[in-house]
Amino acid sequence: MNKRDWVILATIVSQGYKNHRIIAEKTDYSIGLVNASLRKLISQGYLDKDYEVTSKTQLYMEQSKPKRAIILAAGTGLRMMPISRTPKCLLKVNDEVLIERIIKQLHEVGIFEIHVVVGYEMEKLEFLSNKFGVELIYDHDFARRDSLHSLSLAAEHLSNAYIVPASVWFAKNPFYINEYFSWYAISAYLDEESYLRLNRKMELVYIEDETPGNSMIGLAYLLDKDAQLVKKELLELDKKRKYNRESWERALFVGNKLLPYARVMLGQSAYEINTYEDLRQLDSYSKDLRSKNISLISQVFRVPPQDIHNISALMKGMTNNLMRFSIGDEPYLLRIPGVGSNELTNRQQEADVYEALKGKNLTDEVVYICGEDGYKIAKYWENSRPCDVENREEVGLCMEHLRKLHEMKLQVLHSFLPMEKLHIYENLLSEPPSFTDYEITRGKIHELARYLDMLPKEEVLCHIDPVSDNFLFFENEPYLIDWEYAGMSDPPIDIAMFSIYADYSKERIDELMEMYYGHEPSQLNRFKVYAYVAIAGLLWSVWCEYKSQFGVTFGEYAIKQYRYARSFHKHAMEVLNTPELIGLLKSGVRLDA
Repeated sequence: MNKRDWVILATIVSQGYKNHRIIAEKTDYSIGLVNASLRKLISQGYLDKDYEVTSKTQLYMEQSKPKRAIILAAGTGLRMMPISRTPKCLLKVNDEVLIERIIKQLHEVGIFEIHVVVGYEMEKLEFLSNKFGVELIYDHDFARRDSLHSLSLAAEHLSNAYIVPASVWFAKNPFYINEYFSWYAISAYLDEESYLRLNRKMELVYIEDETPGNSMIGLAYLLDKDAQLVKKELLELDKKRKYNRESWERALFVGNKLLPYARVMLGQSAYEINTYEDLRQLDSYSKDLRSKNISLISQVFRVPPQDIHNISALMKGMTNNLMRFSIGDEPYLLRIPGVGSNELTNRQQEADVYEALKGKNLTDEVVYICGEDGYKIAKYWENSRPCDVENREEVGLCMEHLRKLHEMKLQVLHSFLPMEKLHIYENLLSEPPSFTDYEITRGKIHELARYLDMLPKEEVLCHIDPVSDNFLFFENEPYLIDWEYAGMSDPPIDIAMFSIYADYSKERIDELMEMYYGHEPSQLNRFKVYAYVAIAGLLWSVWCEYKSQFGVTFGEYAIKQYRYARSFHKHAMEVLNTPELIGLLKSGVRLDA
């Protein structure tokens, strides 16, 4: 039996048989194909010679009948920005909550065994168990993994089950009292992100080339025999780390073909809501469209909200979140301060820095910045790219840019004092740092700071966070962005900061100094860079500990920063014992005295 045979049988079950022509009209198959399927259905005992359904058909219908559903609702919905604290499944369309609509549609066809896999903001979905009697399955790894893992947690419930994405609005009920075969739903529309295509045999196959595939809806139905195969594959793939960010559809493949048949959903019968604009297009009056961010943009540019388009979230930064949008043909970037970030930086001081940078051709073009809450709007540079820390030519240009900044000797009214910042960050921690030898390392860092205070230095505007991601190459020229930590400081600190984010070894840091100075650095500058590497390493490790209190973790990055603190204290002390520095320490001469 193939899909055509089952479709024709289902048509006769639901509407009866009158003649071949009517069956052909209802199924869009030719009379010849209808005739072939009817002969097969009679020969295999599903129809009698009068085209009436048999007891074999009734038994098959009972065995293949849908019994349950699994709704996947664990995702973070990062692309929904500026909607950020509401799970996609709780968005309202025409005053109806998405996931509630899906549950009600399942109830309409008699399906009451419903399992909902939850993750992001899972506490907001607890009400579903009381209101609808659904079972909640908790995916605590939702931030690191994708829907393949989510579905694996519900693998015991796949038999005769619908698998349903929680963020799709179905115009009409996509579920049925009876199903005859396993299927996966696609749209006739093409999608750049899809890796499935419907071939001439009406099979879903994996796309090997870069062309668009059929839009993947994420809705499926699995008969028991297919569910057992998918369950086995799901559990096997879930064990492998390389599938952490894989969608659940990967478990449907047998070779390069999908195990279930294709079900093509036409028109806008299934509307996936992935972005703010998806929701706006579906329901322009949805209350969920109300957003502080959209209101701010509207006020800054003096345009109605509907004139703000091409809205999308970019990768989260270590301190902030970023949202791209367009006004007319001009693209812009809205920076939204990340959780806890306003305690780490002074936003008014940052606004003062941008004022000092005006007209200097050193940074991006800022349209708006608020010194109270840290929201910032800048022009978005298409085709810009961050510095490649392994590309020596690019790194050299970045060092030239840093030196240009320092030589301008720009002035602001605040300073960046790393040891003072360290003390502030330590006081923000709810409990002591997790490194067992922290107090010993901290003592060594304070020792380095005392020596730095005894040596000559200058104070100019420094970026403080000139990491490779904050150097953007636009039209082959580097620019520094994100000045939220900037202040008056000693220039070698910027060399140190670039180094530790790039994960440079001591040898690479020595090369970096030569790039910046244009020659081998003096022992004084070498000591300063090493000392600032050590101090910054401890500073950013504590910064990471503070951010982790808000669920923002950096894992290995924090450990590497702490290692810099320990190892470069040793390197700095070795340089400190050279005759040049011993002489400076004894003289007590300071350039800023």
